Amino acid sequence: MSPSDVDTPNLSIAAIALMKGVVYRDTHEQALQHVLRLRPQLADHVGVLGLDLHIDEAEGWAYLRARPDDPEQPLPRLIPRHKLSLLQSLLLALLRKTLLEFDATDGVGRLVLTRERIIADLRTFLADSPNEARLVDQVDAAIGKVVDLGYLRQVKGTSGPNAEFEVRRILKAFVDGQWLNEFDTRLREYAVSLGVAGERAAEGPEDGDE
Repeated sequence: MSPSDVDTPNLSIAAIALMKGVVYRDTHEQALQHVLRLRPQLADHVGVLGLDLHIDEAEGWAYLRARPDDPEQPLPRLIPRHKLSLLQSLLLALLRKTLLEFDATDGVGRLVLTRERIIADLRTFLADSPNEARLVDQVDAAIGKVVDLGYLRQVKGTSGPNAEFEVRRILKAFVDGQWLNEFDTRLREYAVSLGVAGERAAEGPEDGDE
């Protein structure tokens, strides 16, 4: 797409890009420009499909979210809901917590975590396992799921044990303030459900106060 293409915003290009998933400035800059310039038309267009358009220009992304079901006139769901395992939910909670701390310390740019760091953070809430390889495989599977959902992005040129992952800021839109206010309670629930010893679960995470 040439720069001149963006001079004439195209509703079809904008809508198709959004239907495929989150539109980011750093990876879909021109598509996002179409979205921004056609915001009112897009909102009306997707509204008839039971979807709401969400845009954060400061963070540089846009996405569609299904409206709550109307019991009077239920619509087929275009955007599927993802059922997460406890380990995947725990990972999302820890990533959101880390992103919050990164921003609170005047973090600039991208938050990038190593695979080793992610495993270490999760291990705090996981019961000791006699099968270390199986535990690591489970964590890797959870990381892979979160990558598929778009909340993590593997850094190019890194792989295997030395893999690094960027925490995508779209996570802030799905893990909101109310959710964060219940962060410590959620972590305790996850810890108990995942089999952590009662004493460790009761202590909760270090520096857990919001």
